[in-house]
Amino acid sequence: MPKTAFAGILSTVLAYFLFSVQDASVKWLVTDIPVIEILFVRSVTIAAICAVIGRGPVIAQSLVSPMRGPMLLRSALLFSAWLSYYNAARTLGLAELTTLYYAAPILVTLLAAPILKEEVPPTRWLAVVVGFAGVTVATGLVGSGLRISWAVWLALQAAIFWAVATVLLRKTSLAERTIVQMTMSNTMLATFTGIALVFFWTPISLSELALAALTGVIAALGQYAMFEGMRRAPVSLLAPFEYTSLVWAFVLGYAIWGDVPRDSVFLGAGLIFAAGVIVVLGERLGRRAPR
Repeated sequence: MPKTAFAGILSTVLAYFLFSVQDASVKWLVTDIPVIEILFVRSVTIAAICAVIGRGPVIAQSLVSPMRGPMLLRSALLFSAWLSYYNAARTLGLAELTTLYYAAPILVTLLAAPILKEEVPPTRWLAVVVGFAGVTVATGLVGSGLRISWAVWLALQAAIFWAVATVLLRKTSLAERTIVQMTMSNTMLATFTGIALVFFWTPISLSELALAALTGVIAALGQYAMFEGMRRAPVSLLAPFEYTSLVWAFVLGYAIWGDVPRDSVFLGAGLIFAAGVIVVLGERLGRRAPR
């Protein structure tokens, strides 16, 4: 496996760990503050960090970037994915919601060939399928009798939006600097959520504001790691590693709230780990095979 691809995998795993930490902090806040308000503070924090690091030029570059169209579209898709996901969460249980949303890596792999012209070898498909099987086992969806409902469609819609946004990220990462992409994306998300706050604003304490801002710092690190990972490796190679965020979620749940995982969680985590091993071994064997 090329060193750049391996670095992309490590960066992606780190990104999903940081996103899991971000989700844990959101869990603390969401009982008292609307999600849209948390997303606003988060986006403003990240945009401010980008402005400080990149100073004036990064703002100007994001406005005149040749990739501003795809970046704007990606921001809209992410915002739509979050709205769909959190509205589905009002009705669906965690197991159903998580499993449906994790259809995204399968869709990413499916879209990689026609949109990005990536060659997707059988080992990557196998890794995605094994990882998804791990998710269904870990969340206990098997045998739960899930019915098709409006909430189910919303969760699947969120997965579709996220998958298309991920493919667009790979496309823009090859043509634009990470900090420019982060500036554009979070400025637009801050605008979208800021407009929504006109209707959903809730008073917030200083401690809650500080935690929401810290969430933004963590998310900024996660976004940087994810964008850099996409720059270094094909999206179909990285897709199975999105499942690692489920493992991190269970670990953090136990460490922070004392949630004791079921036996099925460990079995599912084993399958997710196996998916990662399949990717690495597949890439190594693929490079050694005669062309």
